[in-house]
Amino acid sequence: MSSSRPVLFLVSAEAGCVRADPETPHVSVMDLGVTRGDGIFETISVCDGRAQALEPHLARFARSARLLDLPEPDLDLYRRAVLAAIEAHDDVAELYVKTVMTRGIEGTGVPTGWAYAAEAGDFARARTEGIRAVTLDRGLRHDVAQTSPWLLQGAKTLSYAVNRAALREAERRDADDVIFTSSDGYVLEGPTANVILRRGDTLVTPRTDQGILAGTTQASVFDFAHSIGLATEYAVVPVAELASADALWLVSSVRQAVPINSLDGVEREIDAELSARMTAYLLGRRE
Repeated sequence: MSSSRPVLFLVSAEAGCVRADPETPHVSVMDLGVTRGDGIFETISVCDGRAQALEPHLARFARSARLLDLPEPDLDLYRRAVLAAIEAHDDVAELYVKTVMTRGIEGTGVPTGWAYAAEAGDFARARTEGIRAVTLDRGLRHDVAQTSPWLLQGAKTLSYAVNRAALREAERRDADDVIFTSSDGYVLEGPTANVILRRGDTLVTPRTDQGILAGTTQASVFDFAHSIGLATEYAVVPVAELASADALWLVSSVRQAVPINSLDGVEREIDAELSARMTAYLLGRRE
């Protein structure tokens, strides 16, 4: 068990970026992030002191704020908080920094914000041996982002009760994770990850205009694919294509790229070599 201590920086327009004790209460019980899950967050992977895709994460943070009609976050302050948290944390191989902004205490119009850094878990086994996944119907059509934008599909919000419920359902089905599908039969995303398929020499991911969170790690995997001569594609993917794909991954910050070795109880081959190269690229440990 690691003995490294988390690091916390509070972020506000009045005080700027201020270090605080992570074990002391800082958020009001009347904060709308607590009472309604009304807020946004990002989780940034850090390997050997390097923040992965920091600017795309900050850009997505601002986009989520706009989708929720939150005040525009001061990205310079959040950037300073992230870098300060990394600098202040003990030297560890992998950690993560979570940036959070809530709507604040109801009626004040003043958001609550912070950046929290902690050591990442050990995902070596998942990255090398793979995980078991199940498909679950999210109960929405694949075009929900166009038909019903008020449902906030594609925003990274604090409202994660459904995602956590899906992961508990996966556990009940003897699986580790979930691939959400649309009610009209298309592949979407995981509760905390994007889906990538390999078809021959092409990596494919579902298009983000289907109410899917645009993935920073997925974008980095596509950069990696281009660097080794693989093609990439954003597509509308029928659920049946999961079974016929040459390989499947769930990709996300912190856990990085994990291959799927079983889908809905059916064992699958994993592409161990490509998975290892993806992970090395994402962690900045280039060949």
